Amino acid sequence: MRMMIFGAGYSGKAIGALAASQGHRVAGTTRSIERKGTLEASGIEPFQFDGTSFSGELIEAMWSVTHLVQSIAPGENGDPLLPLLGNEVRTHLPRLEWIGYLSTVGVYGDHGGAWVDERTPCRPVSQRSAERLQAEEAWRSLAAASGVPLAILRLSGIYGPGRNPFVNLTRGNARRLVKKDQVFNRIRVEDIASAALFLAEKRTAGTFNVTDNEPCPPQDVVTEAARLMAIEPPAEQDFETAELTPMARSFYGENKRVSNAKITGLGFRFRYPDYRVSLAELWSSARWNNN
Repeated sequence: MRMMIFGAGYSGKAIGALAASQGHRVAGTTRSIERKGTLEASGIEPFQFDGTSFSGELIEAMWSVTHLVQSIAPGENGDPLLPLLGNEVRTHLPRLEWIGYLSTVGVYGDHGGAWVDERTPCRPVSQRSAERLQAEEAWRSLAAASGVPLAILRLSGIYGPGRNPFVNLTRGNARRLVKKDQVFNRIRVEDIASAALFLAEKRTAGTFNVTDNEPCPPQDVVTEAARLMAIEPPAEQDFETAELTPMARSFYGENKRVSNAKITGLGFRFRYPDYRVSLAELWSSARWNNN
């Protein structure tokens, strides 16, 4: 496998590092030249990409790519990679065998706390989720026109080493916001990497929720982290009266329970199926503060 990851950030880097550790050749893009050393240390060959044009070096590297992962978020003008690839993905990636697109469970919108799966109609609430849904459709069209299998990974709230409630509690910015009947799913970044590689190696096509087994109130996760740290959790705050940025408040406008039954039905197993298992491992391994 020769993998190229566009947007080797938190999730993209984890995917690339896992693939490299299993003997695959991996390249990844970054906007910042300063991050090249970090990618190299993870076994990822770095390329600079500003989202507007391919460098000569990047074009040359793309000729040997068999597996493409797109992790760059779309914006008001859509997905930044699609206009550069044109109408036929094999023009730039002649050996391509599989595409993975990282999306979000936000495309489902609000379902009043009900369970949703990949067959649930999407009705995004936020602009960023609407842009993701549009990007999904655009990638489906390009993949179909090019005859390349496409897997869309819809991710829930991402956390892991360096990004978790232990870090927030240590910094003093953890909050226990309480909104009646509100639940969220979440996903460890390592499970994103494992799921992506699982689908990539089998060249699996389709849409898959990559999320944990236990949607729960967000304040419960902070409480559990504080318990493991043997400290008092922050006081609960009523969501309705709490001071929040518009973006932070918008996350609470969507309430749903997301099923991962489709990908587990293919034989994939989550290493961190719920927040209790995951937080216990992060704390006991002392990896919670790793960047």
